[in-house]
Amino acid sequence: METAELYQIYKPLLFSIAYRMTGSVMDAEDIIHESFLTFSRLGKEKKIENEKAYLCRIVMNNSIDKLRSTSSKREVYVGEWLPEPIVEEANEPSHIYLMKESISTAYLLLLQQLSEVERAVFLLREVFQYSYEEIGDIVEKSSTNCRQIYHRSKKSITNRPKASTLDFQSMKSNIEQFTLALQKGNIDKMLELLRTDAEFIADGGGKVTTAIKPIYTSERIVALFSNILKKLPENYKLDFKDVNGSPGVVLTINGYVAYVLSFEFQANQIARIYMVANPDKLGHLQIKA
Repeated sequence: METAELYQIYKPLLFSIAYRMTGSVMDAEDIIHESFLTFSRLGKEKKIENEKAYLCRIVMNNSIDKLRSTSSKREVYVGEWLPEPIVEEANEPSHIYLMKESISTAYLLLLQQLSEVERAVFLLREVFQYSYEEIGDIVEKSSTNCRQIYHRSKKSITNRPKASTLDFQSMKSNIEQFTLALQKGNIDKMLELLRTDAEFIADGGGKVTTAIKPIYTSERIVALFSNILKKLPENYKLDFKDVNGSPGVVLTINGYVAYVLSFEFQANQIARIYMVANPDKLGHLQIKA
């Protein structure tokens, strides 16, 4: 097949691999672009029998290279690091390869505990259900080695979040109630919807003013949000969207996306709130505002 046709067929799969590896929408797009240029060049030099596997290998190698080249930047990153958000219309079904649980903010943060190669093997096995032989072909290791890497990676990931018992609509309803209570100054309702030991994590990247460290307890989080609300201009707008596979909130000011919030639930209460405010991580959303 022609490269353009392969691009249309495999881009969703390749994007989902690169995004889970890097946690960056823009890096994932760049990786796919570079990978197809490489594939097009190599395809003229030799016959490629399994185009899908070969493209996955190029994307995975480029993703690993990207992670290694940016590791020093991550070490000096100002404040907490959160992945770039993927935002869709609420209830909009994601592509088959964008399995919602494995693009949640909490899941992507867990992957940060793994090395580049461990992450590659773990994702290909856990999320995409590749065989160890297929994984070996992609990461250029033996199937036995890949099996060992996978089991070691699975053991090393700690505190994996338990799936919430709430369905999408129930979570969305709770988030809507929380934001309405915030706007009305109903502190008791906000505290009711938050776990007592709730956590708030913000990513401003040193570009905007946000909490540098996580904020703990429902009382402190309510106080923080109340303070943020007071400083917002009157023309701000809240939209309920699907953020990384779950109900979330996008806040725009003058049509500009300023904050994207995603939520993690435990039982029927909000356990964690993640807020991306770093403008570098919201650039891909501005044209959709």
